[in-house]
Amino acid sequence: ARDPVKCKSSHSVSSLIGGKGVNNMADSPSIRCLTSEEIVAAAPILATLVMDAVQDGASVGFMGDVTHEQAQAYWQAAATDGRAVLVGRLEGEIAGVVSVVPIRNGFQPHRAEIVKLIVHRSARGHGLATALMDAAEQEALRMGKTGLSLFTRHGSDAERLYAKLGWTLIGVIPDDSLRPDGSLCDGALFYKQLG
Repeated sequence: ARDPVKCKSSHSVSSLIGGKGVNNMADSPSIRCLTSEEIVAAAPILATLVMDAVQDGASVGFMGDVTHEQAQAYWQAAATDGRAVLVGRLEGEIAGVVSVVPIRNGFQPHRAEIVKLIVHRSARGHGLATALMDAAEQEALRMGKTGLSLFTRHGSDAERLYAKLGWTLIGVIPDDSLRPDGSLCDGALFYKQLG
């Protein structure tokens, strides 16, 4: 199993927000990189984050008819594909996730892609997305990756966040992908050079 990165929190995997919500949180987010075993254990929670994002209309690689089981299978597979999966917690509960996926070819050993930045709707507004992105960049450096890229829906809140965090917009691809409801949307491609 991969060793966790040096993160602000070393709590074990616990349940998602549950019924209590996370509005009016007093504490700051804590971020932790999960081991392969922890990713598998957290797969049901991470699937719940995917379901919430899809219900909110986010383009996170799943269509509106995705099932919890399909989303859970995605995360279980992610436990063995070499990516780093970082979770964000508020009040000790997993409320967000992001992955750092190394580019696996011989001519780009310095590159990685940031994928699946998801923060539960009830946990937004507490700096969790920013904390996850900062930790993802630190993890990328730990992995020896200095050239990062990511893809998001043009015009989304995520696009504005990435620009605010110093990512550079490379361009917009018209009608690149589908929203969960099946309608076309434009894609925005970003990069960031680290170190």
